Order: sequence, then C-alpha cells, then structure tokens
Amino acid sequence: MNGPDQLRGADPPPVTGSVGAVFGNPLVLHVLIAVLMGGSAALVWIVPRSILAFMAFQASLLVIYFVPLGFRARLGWAAIALGIVMPVLGTHNGYYMEVAIQVGIFAALALGLNVVVGLAGLLDLGYVAFYAVGAYLWAIFGSPQAAKFLPVAAGTFPLPSPWFFVFLLLGLAVAAVSGILLGLPVLRLRGDYLAIVTLGFGEVIRVLANNLDKPWNITNGPKGITPISRPPLFFEPVLSALGIDAGPSILYPLYFYFLVLGIAAAVIVVNRRLEGSHIGRAWEAIREDEVAAQAMGVPLVRMKLLAFAIGASFAGVVGVIFSAKQLFINPESFTFLESIGVLAMVILGGMGSIPGAIIGASAVTILNLQVLKGLSLWLNELRNSGMTIFGMSLANLPSQFEPAKYERMVFGIILILMMIYRPAGIIPARRRKLETFHRGEEPGA
Repeated sequence: MNGPDQLRGADPPPVTGSVGAVFGNPLVLHVLIAVLMGGSAALVWIVPRSILAFMAFQASLLVIYFVPLGFRARLGWAAIALGIVMPVLGTHNGYYMEVAIQVGIFAALALGLNVVVGLAGLLDLGYVAFYAVGAYLWAIFGSPQAAKFLPVAAGTFPLPSPWFFVFLLLGLAVAAVSGILLGLPVLRLRGDYLAIVTLGFGEVIRVLANNLDKPWNITNGPKGITPISRPPLFFEPVLSALGIDAGPSILYPLYFYFLVLGIAAAVIVVNRRLEGSHIGRAWEAIREDEVAAQAMGVPLVRMKLLAFAIGASFAGVVGVIFSAKQLFINPESFTFLESIGVLAMVILGGMGSIPGAIIGASAVTILNLQVLKGLSLWLNELRNSGMTIFGMSLANLPSQFEPAKYERMVFGIILILMMIYRPAGIIPARRRKLETFHRGEEPGA
C-alpha cells in the first residue's frame, strides 16, 4: 500500500526532531522492519497458532506504510511481507490464510465501491448485487447446475476447470453491463433517492437468485449451488518434479491467496491510474457539484455510467473467485448487510482514498473474523473451565454476552466515533485532508 505522495513519485516527507532523526534514517528503518517481520516469522516456528504472530505481521504492514520510505523500498518490503511471510504464516495456520484471503476479497470490493462512492459521489447501497452476478455466473456454468436448464448439453457441464480464467473476464464484462443497466434509470437521481434505487436493485438480484429455480432451475433457489469447480493446479506437476509433496488442502489456499493478491494489486493500479486521469478529475467534479461540472463541459451521463461500470466490474471478478473458493453459494451470501459492510469499509478508511479503502477493509474483516470471534472463543473457554470471578461462576454466563453476536453494533459504534472525531476517515484522500485543514484542524490529522 502506498500513500498519495509516494504513489506520485514524490520524495518522502521530512522527519524532524530527535526521534524523527533516528526513524528517518533508512538503515534504522530497514532494521526495524526486519525485526518486526523476522519476529513474526520466528513466532510462527515457536508458537504457530499464536495470535501474537499474526498481530505482529499486521503491525509490520502498518510500519511499512507509515514510515517515510521511498517507493521502491516500500514496495520491496511489502512484497516480502505479503509474498513470503504471509504464506509461511498461513501454511502453519490455515485460519490466518483464510483471514488474509477474505481481507484481499473485501479490499478489492471496497476499492470498487470507492470508485462509485468515493470518487464519483454516487451512493450505492446495492453494490453486492454485482458481486452476486460474478459469483453466480461461474457457479452455474462451473457446476452441474447448467445441465438442469440446458438438458441438451448435459454432458458439457460442469465446464473444465481452465474455463475459470475465461469466466474471470466474463464476470468482469457481465458485471460491467449490469452496472450500466443500473446506472441508466438513476442518472437523474441524487442523494437519498439514488441510495433507495440502488438498494432496491441489490434486493432484486438477491430475490431473483432466490426464486429462479422455476419454471427453469437456473440458480437452484435457496438451496444454492454446489459443487463448484475450482481453477486447475497447473503448477502441481512442477512441485512433484521438485520432490515437494503437498496436497490440494495446502495448495489451494496458497493458490487463492496469490490469485486474490494479484487481483487486488491490479485493482489498485487501475484505481490509481483512474484517480490521476481526466476521468478521475471529472468524477471528483461531479461529486463536488454536478451543476458546476456540467457547466464546465463534463459529460455527466457518460461519466456516471463509467463509474458504475468500472466499480461493478471489480465486484464481478471477485465474485467469480469467491464462488470457486467457497465451492457453494446461495442467496444468503449476498444480503443487504454485505453491501452495508463494504460501504462501512470505505467510510472507515476514507472516501476517495485508495490506501484508506484497503485499511478499512482490513480493519473491518480482521475485527469480524479474528478479534470478535477470538474473544467469543476465549469467553467460551472460560465458561467451560468453570472459573469464578467475585464468587460468580462463569459457567452461568449467558451466551448473549459473546462479542461475535454484536458485530453490527460494534461497527455502528466505530462509525459514530469516526464521524465525530475523524470524519475524513483513517487515511483521508488528499482533497479531504485540505478541506479538513481549512476547517481549522491539523493537515496531518
């Protein structure tokens, strides 16, 4: 992840003061990062299931982002952390690899929604619909499901696993067309009216998936679709030739991790190129004032449709990967709360900010999958141990106190606090930084 200044190729900001002089030394910074990342790897070998190891790894990523390194040094350390340390960590504990894959999936979704909401200023509450379009596209044709409504081609389905890569492109195209179809009827709507229509579109897609099991069984209704084909392990013969004996249970998590990492990197590059182009400036103009943008010659219709199409295409690609990874999908995987969750990631990280969307997706996903569920498991262990505190047995503690059951409430409290104390987000976009500064706050806040 890169800050705006580093992405533009500018020199890192100067670091002042005695502490800044120490941490501003590139040698000291490299040693610090090496210690953090090396410590993460060492903890894996000592206590492979320790939460401390994963937390240390996450801390190393934050250090890489926030320390004043040049672009190449930052990119190199990120490649080591994500390309070496994380696979080693995930190999020793598959749960951490699952968390990393989910972070990558939601980061790509947040970056797609960031185009629509953060750059173009179009509030979309039905974004998960495009995610569902991509997921169902591969699920139908990559499983025996297609033979149920195309009996003449019963021997053709599921399609061979190499077709997965073709469907990545098809998912992108079909989701982009769906984004245009959504954008056409809402071109004249703004604010709350736009949000209501997009919310309705998301629910329409979910209801269709829930009911298209008759008269032709296309989606198998609420029962869902399974088994869904996975992409081919084309590198398995190479590993066998090298004498590396690893089964699909180990290879597929690594496969999907690097696939999601590659897709997320491509989405970041596309976002960055769009942000600095005339298209990105046109979106920002529309976001600030549609009337003024139109008066200056910005083609509102074309720019809005382009924002919907590009944002939807990212979700479509990720949806194809999601269905192949899960092996099973049903309409309950694409509810309205999923759209709200992705929107919360964008708002938490900072609307219009590429690193902000990534940080927001990481924070929400880790809070949900690791922190809250980890606290719930810890509480259950205390309950089962029969421990007593102040004369009260924890065995009688109601299950309603489990933190995992209050996920939405925790997110709501976090968003309220963010809106009060840091409305621009964790890592605000450059324009939001300037706006905050002009309101009397510190520019770096």
